[in-house]
Amino acid sequence: MSDHSEVPVAPVGVFEPPYYVAVFTTVRSQDQSGYSETNARMEELVKEVPGYLGADHAQTPGGLSITVGYFRDADALTEWRSNAEHRAAQERGRAQWYQSYTLHVAKVERSHGFEREQVPRSPAAD
Repeated sequence: MSDHSEVPVAPVGVFEPPYYVAVFTTVRSQDQSGYSETNARMEELVKEVPGYLGADHAQTPGGLSITVGYFRDADALTEWRSNAEHRAAQERGRAQWYQSYTLHVAKVERSHGFEREQVPRSPAAD
């Protein structure tokens, strides 16, 4: 048994539409120097944008990464897109970190979710 506690995995919650999503899909290049630090800074910085709702991240074993950012309105998305530090990170990404990427922005008109109820375990089951 591991001493590390498992962090619960869950998607960003459901929001009342309309809201916006930015879907950023990447394949990274070999040179990732500085990427982790910049990525951590971007995650910290985007949280300061009024109207930022959260983000989901996923990566395949083959190296395809997807980040979905959720924003309350187009103004919040515009503020993030035009942030000077974010713009500099974008330029460095194109020059160094990404082999390829796509960005899709969409207005969400419908949203719902599901979460299985946790059934308490019997002490006898342990």
